[in-house]
Amino acid sequence: MLYYSLKVLLSALVIVSVSEVAKRSSLFGALIAALPLTSLLAILWMYKDNVETQKIAQLSQSIFWFVLPSLAFFLAFPFLLTKGLSFWVSLGLSATLTIVIYFIMLWILKAFNITIM
Repeated sequence: MLYYSLKVLLSALVIVSVSEVAKRSSLFGALIAALPLTSLLAILWMYKDNVETQKIAQLSQSIFWFVLPSLAFFLAFPFLLTKGLSFWVSLGLSATLTIVIYFIMLWILKAFNITIM
């Protein structure tokens, strides 16, 4: 239980740190947020938990394919905000667009016989 609590605490600390840094500097906040911290933590926790390296490699490859569609969010969200839409509407539309593009990516990968699951 202590190990699990440590994992949760460290993971939460990373997220809180990014938001606190971003309050002071959007440049440095963006730089830290752009790092694959969540992915690195997941990979490290899996390795520490003795998960087979094949599964870790599979996770890493799957993350790659899902990062590409997630970039749409970071284009759509600021665009919608600057066009005067409210925060929540912009967030919802951007998230919905990203989900749609995730499914398109899955369809494209399937068409090329690339399995990620």
